[in-house]
Amino acid sequence: MNALIKGDQAGAAVISLSIDGMTCASCVGRVERALKGVAGVSEAVVNLATERATIRGLASADTLIAAVKHAGYEAQARDAIASSDGDETIEKKEVERTALKRNLLLSAVLALPVFIIEMGSHLIPGVHALVERTIGMQSSWYLQFILTTLVLAIPGRVFYAKGFPALLRLAPDMNSLVAVGTLAAYAYSVVATFLPGLLPAGTVNVYYEAAAVIVTLILLGRYLEARAKGRTSEAITRLVGLQPRVARVSRGGQVIEIPIAELVSGDIVEVRPGERVPADGEVVDGQSYVDESMITGEPIPVEKSVGSEVVGGTVNQTGAFTLRAAAVGGQTVLAQIIRLVEQAQGSKLPIQAVVDKVTMWFVPAVMAAAALTFIVWLIFGPTPAMTFALVNAVAVLIIACPCAMGLATPTSIMVGTGRGAELGVLFRKGEALQLLRDAKVVAVDKTGTLTEGRPELTDLELAEGFERAPVLARIAAVESRSEHPIARAIVQAARQEGLVVPGLTDFDSVTGMGVRANVDGARVEVGADRYMRELGLDVGVFAATADRLGKEGKSPLYAAIDGRLAAIVAVADPIKPSTPAAIAALHQLGLKVAMITGDNEITARAIAARLDIDEVVAEVLPAGKVDAVRRLKAEHGGVAFVGDGINDAPALAEADVGLAIGTGTDVAMEAADVVLMSGSLQGVPNAIALSKATIGNIRQNLFWAFAYNTALIPVAAGALYPAYGVLLSPIFAAGAMALSSVFVLGNALRLRRFQAPMAASGADQ
Repeated sequence: MNALIKGDQAGAAVISLSIDGMTCASCVGRVERALKGVAGVSEAVVNLATERATIRGLASADTLIAAVKHAGYEAQARDAIASSDGDETIEKKEVERTALKRNLLLSAVLALPVFIIEMGSHLIPGVHALVERTIGMQSSWYLQFILTTLVLAIPGRVFYAKGFPALLRLAPDMNSLVAVGTLAAYAYSVVATFLPGLLPAGTVNVYYEAAAVIVTLILLGRYLEARAKGRTSEAITRLVGLQPRVARVSRGGQVIEIPIAELVSGDIVEVRPGERVPADGEVVDGQSYVDESMITGEPIPVEKSVGSEVVGGTVNQTGAFTLRAAAVGGQTVLAQIIRLVEQAQGSKLPIQAVVDKVTMWFVPAVMAAAALTFIVWLIFGPTPAMTFALVNAVAVLIIACPCAMGLATPTSIMVGTGRGAELGVLFRKGEALQLLRDAKVVAVDKTGTLTEGRPELTDLELAEGFERAPVLARIAAVESRSEHPIARAIVQAARQEGLVVPGLTDFDSVTGMGVRANVDGARVEVGADRYMRELGLDVGVFAATADRLGKEGKSPLYAAIDGRLAAIVAVADPIKPSTPAAIAALHQLGLKVAMITGDNEITARAIAARLDIDEVVAEVLPAGKVDAVRRLKAEHGGVAFVGDGINDAPALAEADVGLAIGTGTDVAMEAADVVLMSGSLQGVPNAIALSKATIGNIRQNLFWAFAYNTALIPVAAGALYPAYGVLLSPIFAAGAMALSSVFVLGNALRLRRFQAPMAASGADQ
């Protein structure tokens, strides 16, 4: 499991920065450009949803932070693992949400009278006359001026503080759009209120309500976004919360409670019933059952006794035990999982490249479109032309904000990878989330992937007149002298059945035949059928059983006791209980399943027949597995390879997507794109189904964001006015813009309810 974080250690350093001040996709592009412009940076990925940048290269954090500040944004280095960092981030986001809520309420209270006075005059008969009779129209304009000035100066000042500097740097962003649009409406209204003689006849009117209500609606959108973003990162928050705050440690002859950050490798830690395990380590005293579902996704608690390994963050059940801490802090499996999930959430999929290219030029294009709209209406529009020109230009500026585009992909990735972590599927590389969806073939290793990876006694049939316990005990006694895996499996089976393996004398190994010894005064011989025939024994009584075992790819052994044929036994690597259902689930997803193994052809084909596997490649070395993956790619398209051993690492790297069984070797996990923590093949259909659901969700988001912007910009510019007399008010434009982002976030959050096609069975421990 320690391999989970080794992938980035061999090459350049990886630095994670928190970025403040990004509001739309164009901001992301500018921050990325600034970071990539720093000498020594090989890769920089910026995520709007997580407000984080991940940089690979040789540049220092201080240099990178300075580059971000020069681009007009704030940045600070962050530790992706420490729980305190998680607490600070949560607290900071809560402060931001509180400030947004306060500004929204203040803006709404100030803007509401402006909206009622001005829009009420247009929407409700008699309001205009009522205003005239009471305070007078000019006085109402003065009141609107005061209230709107307060809206723009207090809750709305953020748009001007960020928007105009970005405009001066020739890098306009969403704040620039809002700032220019609202200030244009406000400035025009101020001139109409105090210097009406400067305006052409018939164009004297005020648009205070547009400026005030636009600010209010965009603040509402940002507040709703902030709340939704908080929910997208709940997976990380929950993972961080799994780490206990304190540990009970034996120091200086007494047990004391210390903060988890002070725990060091080698500490002796007590774990009581119901507590979370504070660190990875080995049990040195006591016995209990531990719920490891947060690591493996398996619901059944696992027995732990002296010598067992335990993982920090898992939950102790009813017993108590003491462990020796091995990995603490950022080195624990839980910390590595958090880092993996955060890296996957911060990554970009190939589909995002198109979005980035469009959004980098989107804001400047929108400002050009707004300027063109203003000029066209001013020259060709009906009277009052200035009014129409201003209103439509402002509507274009407000409607076109690319917030939804910037959020469409990263929010779905965040929720999808977070849900995957909860299901025991860890995406080490975000690209795998998209590539897995396109897989046509799932190629699997046999040993340790389809099977348990260790030989077990699978068959023991007795001849007439013999009993299982004494026969198995005597066979185990003879085999106890051998280190062969088959011999060890027989001895292990005897001990698991509670049998005492008796002593033996006169042990002898008959080359090419078998072994013999005296056990409890009886002569015991164990070997192949040819050994029995040499002893003059007829194995025909077991012919049907031997035929069945051969078809199953098992090699039978025979045992004779005191010159009589006593039993036929077979040892094999058993298929994991969850494997048949997992293969069936892959077929239901429309995928071909191929087995690529170094095992012999007969055994491989026997297992493939039992599991309904479509194609078998057997007796191949690691290089042969790579060749097989290449051939499958050429014949069928995308290939996902699933393996667990060192010999699988080249094939895992060669496949479009490599999936490593989490109970396998560190080398395999380093080479893989996805880690299946459960150690079960059932994680594969779950990962593929989640990939399909996530990419489908991203496509929905992108369609909504792009279709919305492309459809409504012409409407805001007044394209429908000549034919239908329809104009889009800047107020409705602001409302629609805010709702588009909220829609995208809400759609992404649906992934939290994703149901895996295969629920954890707990069968494979």
